[in-house]
Amino acid sequence: MLNVTCFGTTTLLLDDGTDQVLFDAHVTRPSLIKYLLGIKVSTDAALCDRLIGTHKIDRLRAVFISHTHHDHVMDAPYIAQKCGATVYGSASAMNVALGGGVPEERIVVFEHGSRFAVGGYDIRVLKSLHSKPTILNNDLGVPITKPLVQPAGLRDYKEGGSYDFYVICGGKRVLIRPSFNYIEGQLDGLSADVLFLGVAGLEKADAATAKRFFAETVEKTGAKLVIPIHWDNFFSPLEKPVGGMPNPVGKTKVAFYRLARYYEARGVNCLIQYPLTCIELGGDP
Repeated sequence: MLNVTCFGTTTLLLDDGTDQVLFDAHVTRPSLIKYLLGIKVSTDAALCDRLIGTHKIDRLRAVFISHTHHDHVMDAPYIAQKCGATVYGSASAMNVALGGGVPEERIVVFEHGSRFAVGGYDIRVLKSLHSKPTILNNDLGVPITKPLVQPAGLRDYKEGGSYDFYVICGGKRVLIRPSFNYIEGQLDGLSADVLFLGVAGLEKADAATAKRFFAETVEKTGAKLVIPIHWDNFFSPLEKPVGGMPNPVGKTKVAFYRLARYYEARGVNCLIQYPLTCIELGGDP
């Protein structure tokens, strides 16, 4: 039995009943105005504490970071410290963790091909590509070179390299791909029961790009259940009704329409998981 709680964007908590692992960590969700104006912000500790208590995050062993834009890593140091978890990520993620007071002995720097046994989880790290640059993220490949201390501007969180995670736990094979992009052939030989698929950017892609993206993800893995991630407006607080990304950043309804047509044609199951909800990955998808 494997339960997955979504906290919006790409933040996912996996719980096998014994241990918990968090993939990405962003619940504070500062406003777009603060992002654009470069206003320095800090993790909302009270919100994190409330979510940790409400969702019984009391057995957290690890926090894995896909890349170091603020909407993936901002709250990782606080949550890791609060829960006594180890942070796994790139050298940039290490600097975010160090800036947040995580001790060096609870920081692990990984690279493509790194593989970790965390409780009952077998977690493999795969080099990936961030989605194409936009007006909000034109720093692809730029590292964070020194400890990042809060309060900090949201643009201080540079991308620092992107990664996917292939997780085997309780007989389930789960692939987490946070970004709408791919490295050709990267998933050759890997199969997944469930695919958490980043779709931010799908609505802007031409037909050929979208077709190739699906071929290199859904079709390569053979996943029969696909759950879109990175579709919600991460500039809007979790306490408010969750909606898609605002224009001109993205058009979530267009992305969902394209997903639905693709899955309909190929008999693939699709589940939209609303933030702050939990699903059970038990039995056949």
